[in-house]
Amino acid sequence: MAKADNKTTATEADVTAFLEAVEHRTRRADALALDALFREVTGFTPRMWGPTIVGYGRYDYVYDSGREGSFLATGFSPRKANLSIYIMPGYQDYSEILSRLGKHKMGKSCLYINKLADVDTGVLEELVRTGLIDLDAKWAVNPA
Repeated sequence: MAKADNKTTATEADVTAFLEAVEHRTRRADALALDALFREVTGFTPRMWGPTIVGYGRYDYVYDSGREGSFLATGFSPRKANLSIYIMPGYQDYSEILSRLGKHKMGKSCLYINKLADVDTGVLEELVRTGLIDLDAKWAVNPA
């Protein structure tokens, strides 16, 4: 099977410069607060993944199909429309935690929030921590 490379890979771009360049004042403040939260919960130094995702940790995977690669363990992106929060491998088992989080929308492996004030950050910390534990049980999580 031919190996297809991931579109999103770790880069050497400066995380702090990226976060400080977020145009919208509230989104920028939320992104800086999320950076502090993710650093505290994960213990990892962030890296940029692609041009817009701030990632914490990395995991290497091999699917049953033979496809393999590396991807961020958890992270976020301060998009124009919302804050996208990435928990791998997804949110399928987290309904109890999500019920306590606050205002959010779900994607396949993304959580979307409009602003950090809409959610309970203590519950968000719990969600990130739980997601990392679950991911590490399947594929080892390492610093990026």
